[in-house]
Amino acid sequence: MNQAQTAAAELLAVDDIEVIYDGAILAVSGVSLRVEQGGIVALLGANGAGKSTTLKAISGVLQADRARVSRGRIGFRGADITGVPANLLARQGIVHVLEGRHVFAHLSIEENLRAGGFLRRPSRQALEQELERIYAWFPRLKTKRKTQAGLTSGGEQQMLAIGRALMTRPSLVLLDEPSMGLAPIIVEEIFAIVAQLNAQEGTSFLVAEQNINVALRYASHAYVLENGRVVGQGPAAELAARDDIRHFYLGGAGVREAG
Repeated sequence: MNQAQTAAAELLAVDDIEVIYDGAILAVSGVSLRVEQGGIVALLGANGAGKSTTLKAISGVLQADRARVSRGRIGFRGADITGVPANLLARQGIVHVLEGRHVFAHLSIEENLRAGGFLRRPSRQALEQELERIYAWFPRLKTKRKTQAGLTSGGEQQMLAIGRALMTRPSLVLLDEPSMGLAPIIVEEIFAIVAQLNAQEGTSFLVAEQNINVALRYASHAYVLENGRVVGQGPAAELAARDDIRHFYLGGAGVREAG
């Protein structure tokens, strides 16, 4: 593949970024990663490894945490988006589903979804079509469309957070710990939907996860973070077969980079 073909296939390019909190605390150092158009990439690591900070750097929400990218470059479709605010990036096609299932608890499921759709200022008919599209992907949401979001289960709230993000018609979805606190059967359901969205609509995903088993089954490529640095990467199937990855997650030494 020549350079032009590589650039065309590459949706997101993070090059050697460093993130500093409060002007002094180094949270991420020298992180580089790639997400190809139509890819599912996993960002693995224990709690505190720097996964959430990396996603926030990409999506432009670091300022809310009094942090900034102090070095390196983040490119999206070839353009430098380092430090661009989240609202502008959302219009360009990057949407971030934050850790913790942030939904408007006092609004109904459908009102939450409509809130996501307003970003693109669709016509009333187009908005209704988008709602039906999301309900087709998440039938559970349709059955509870009039229910207050805060009264639904954790799994339904996670589906709602993803569905609301999809209402913006993104090219790249950043998912932060989508399995956290959920029953295994719900986790499988959510990841299966992610895989189907990727296959049928071409939506790309960068998924930060501690659950390596499910993440590596659905991702095509993965990066392992430890103490704010990339300590391993490779095709997901190869990483899944390596004992040192599991040893790392049980508190062992860092892993070697694949390939």
